[in-house]
Amino acid sequence: MRKKTLVYDDYMSKDINIKEYFDVLRDRFWLIFIITIIMGALGYGYSQMNNTSLYQTSTRIILGSSEQDMDMNTLMVMIKDPIIMSEVQKTIGMEGSPEGLANRIEVSRIDESQVVLISVTDTDPERAAQIANKTASVYKSKIVDLLNYEQVQLLSKAGINPISISGNQNRPIYIAILLGLITGVGLAYLMDSIDGAVKSRKEIEDILDLPVLGEISYVNRRNSVTKKAKKGSNNMEVRGESVGIKQN
Repeated sequence: MRKKTLVYDDYMSKDINIKEYFDVLRDRFWLIFIITIIMGALGYGYSQMNNTSLYQTSTRIILGSSEQDMDMNTLMVMIKDPIIMSEVQKTIGMEGSPEGLANRIEVSRIDESQVVLISVTDTDPERAAQIANKTASVYKSKIVDLLNYEQVQLLSKAGINPISISGNQNRPIYIAILLGLITGVGLAYLMDSIDGAVKSRKEIEDILDLPVLGEISYVNRRNSVTKKAKKGSNNMEVRGESVGIKQN
């Protein structure tokens, strides 16, 4: 029997503790909300300043060479040569160095075939397509003079790809909101732990080591005025009935 009482007390204690934790969160709700909003705003600002959307597109050309792979490699390396890149920049009207433009371009061979993929990554999807197509056309015309090679065919043009390859740029915002929520909750419990105000009957009993025999309810001024008004209204009705009795 004693054991059942102890188990019941443990359950009661857990229920009370959970309620106390919930009360702390409820009382400090605005603090948690404001900190979360501020952290989310900071995360949004960081995301806007540091993340840049990147777009990628590609064009395909065929190098009609039946010679060795070394020759194919030479032909592929020449695509990003400064001579080709300078001509592409001049044609498009771009600023910067040819090496900088070459860093935006990747050249790869598809399945050991003679089809070469020219992929371009840029912050502007239209400009990415323009660079890819101009690189292929300039290469086709320049390679004739450079290596006396005329077997370049344009297979497919690069299109505008409006989908960014930068991934989820909202991740810093989500992380900032989560950190704000954790910080707000932690700060709420910290403020509650250093708050010396007595808030519950159990705290009074723990401090005084005496049972609480009674309590005075909180009197709201508005409720008090309303109750007085109702009481006065009832008195008026009783007074009117009394007057009626005297007249009879």
